[in-house]
Amino acid sequence: MPESDKTASAKSEQEWKQDLSPNQFKVLREHATEYPGTSPLNDEKRHGVYRCAGCGQPLYASDTKYESGSGWPSFWDPLPGAVETSTDYKLAYPRTEVHCASCKGHLGHVFDDGPRPTGKRYCMNGVAMSFEPEGKSD
Repeated sequence: MPESDKTASAKSEQEWKQDLSPNQFKVLREHATEYPGTSPLNDEKRHGVYRCAGCGQPLYASDTKYESGSGWPSFWDPLPGAVETSTDYKLAYPRTEVHCASCKGHLGHVFDDGPRPTGKRYCMNGVAMSFEPEGKSD
């Protein structure tokens, strides 16, 4: 768990459990990964904004989404200040884990095999996000 998870979130674990579905809780708070190909956001093609399912923070604009073939919604760039990263050592090699900058929820990982202009692939768990179509607001 990143150090920031211990201090930045004002909600208790019990409050997170009440506010999130069981799958959202596993991914956002326990750093799990959803099965590839299971998110309806994989097929989302409308213009809009992808938000953190935990706190509503805007994360990615739809024009940065692309089909990576990975089975998870993928983006080549987050919105400014939307995400933070830390190093994940859960596998045999370190990976860069991506978190919501607001609530510190686990979103996915970023890799250096994405398209131009950034060369990044922000491989996100769909269950960790919601989609707000253009023209709709909270």
